[in-house]
Amino acid sequence: MRYNADMKSILITGCSSGIGYQVAHDLQRLGYRVFATARKSEDVIRLQDEGLETLQLDVTDLQSIDSALNTIADRTGGRLDALFNNAGFGQPGALEDIGTNALREQLETNVIGLHALTARVLPMMRAQGHGRILHNSSILGFIPWFMRGAYVASKYAVEGLADTLRLELHGTGIHVSLIEPGPVTSRFRANAYEKFKTHIDITTSHYQTLYNEAIERFERQNGKDAFELPASAITRRVVHAMESTRPKARYYVTTPTYVAAILKRLLPTSWIDWIIRQAA
Repeated sequence: MRYNADMKSILITGCSSGIGYQVAHDLQRLGYRVFATARKSEDVIRLQDEGLETLQLDVTDLQSIDSALNTIADRTGGRLDALFNNAGFGQPGALEDIGTNALREQLETNVIGLHALTARVLPMMRAQGHGRILHNSSILGFIPWFMRGAYVASKYAVEGLADTLRLELHGTGIHVSLIEPGPVTSRFRANAYEKFKTHIDITTSHYQTLYNEAIERFERQNGKDAFELPASAITRRVVHAMESTRPKARYYVTTPTYVAAILKRLLPTSWIDWIIRQAA
């Protein structure tokens, strides 16, 4: 692909499906130069066949990160306008049932990998004097939820990293924003269910009955949520975060996220806990 210096470039992780997949295609149609990345080679090939400029990138592998960024630098002359840290997954289960290895896997992808990639992108953006860092967080980045402790911990950490990095980069021309979706159409819940079956032993758990009820409800609803929005709902926020001279620190997506943010500001913790217990 011939590089147009006026075309803004963005690296997006986790493009095999869902949010990353949709945003990559949307931004390319809008005229951005998109580097769509995925962990598995078969997904990279599929995305390339669909017309995207693709790279293989596993955020938990430093060599993979460096290889992808070196390729981007070679293709663009060292320029990268934006990074959208989208790769991640959710590990469901009560905290007492989640083993150390499962928690470590959750944090390695959602937090450590995100940080490693961001830290390696920043020198490129500092050299060019501008850039946009976008972290895909979640409504569970500021509100906890029953049986989601590992994922909540990872997204709370992402929020802390973003808030601190925003302070540290003040005046550099590099802006940091959080995208905070609620339920969005993707394979997120289906993938989380697979992680649940891999790491959680229902038969020995104190929460066996609740797990079985949750599984029955998930299968009955076919993994869908009543407030679910299409993944394209994220694109508008990403574009604003890339184009605005004063991008927001946080971009809420879906009705539950807006409601949760209001309640978080207005209500005492004990009331929020009660609401969550009733809703869970």
